[in-house]
Amino acid sequence: MSARLDSAQPYVIALFRAVVGLLFAVHGAASLFGVLGGAAGGGAAIPAGTWPGWYAAVIQLVAGALVLLGLGTRGAALVASGSMAYAYFDVHQQAALWPIQNGGELSVLFCWAFFLLVFTGSGAFGLDRLLGGRTAERAEPVAEQRPMAA
Repeated sequence: MSARLDSAQPYVIALFRAVVGLLFAVHGAASLFGVLGGAAGGGAAIPAGTWPGWYAAVIQLVAGALVLLGLGTRGAALVASGSMAYAYFDVHQQAALWPIQNGGELSVLFCWAFFLLVFTGSGAFGLDRLLGGRTAERAEPVAEQRPMAA
């Protein structure tokens, strides 16, 4: 049973990455463009340049899309995790200590989900793996060549 679960791990990580990235990107798009209920469900877009909300939404959209695609996953996940840690400690924790009391559950969950992706990478089906594989394939034949003996 353990061997089967281990062999499925890259695929489950890829699914996890895609879902988390999609949800994060949609959250950013809602805040930036006022779609799907807009910023915090209010229906309106965050005015451009507003600190910190507009910048957070840009990070959410861009980092979420990169994580969804599995492109630059570790770096995008690190930025996304840090932005959610900032959101929790700067915005939510001022209201109360526990996430259930201060409305910060989503920030905490996104923070830790992205932090996990920093260490696991994109899993299967990520563009990181696809592009990395092509680079490695091109480099391998060169490394295998040996100088001819005289």
